[in-house]
Amino acid sequence: MNAVERAGSVLGIDPGTRKCGYAVVPALDAAPAELGIVATEIIGETLRDVLARHAVAAIALGGGTNVAPVRAVLEALGLPIHIVDERETTLLARRRYFAAHPPRGWRRLVPRGMLLPPRPIDDFAAVLIAERLIAGGSGPVARPRV
Repeated sequence: MNAVERAGSVLGIDPGTRKCGYAVVPALDAAPAELGIVATEIIGETLRDVLARHAVAAIALGGGTNVAPVRAVLEALGLPIHIVDERETTLLARRRYFAAHPPRGWRRLVPRGMLLPPRPIDDFAAVLIAERLIAGGSGPVARPRV
């Protein structure tokens, strides 16, 4: 268990221009305590509500699209913010989504690499971003769970 895990959960954020995914991750191998996707314009008020429900020690913010404006909003929350490399999180999030929600019916016959999730998966990308911080780095986790 590293210092982040001992102190509390990590709030992972996948920032975007129109929407942001978020996930409260208590530990590297634990299921997320909360997942969600919210419009970027209301991320601050949404996360204040999330923080009222969960003990969060740090924020893992994906270093991709729209990171600067989202970081400015997150700074008002008063938690340490760590910029995390979000390379390949979209591909890994797709795998994680289908592991949690296996295709049914005729979609079972289509190779998963060819399937698109029926909804945005920014929340699953936020889980991966939080896990990267918990694993002790800002880059890709050596053994990503899929």
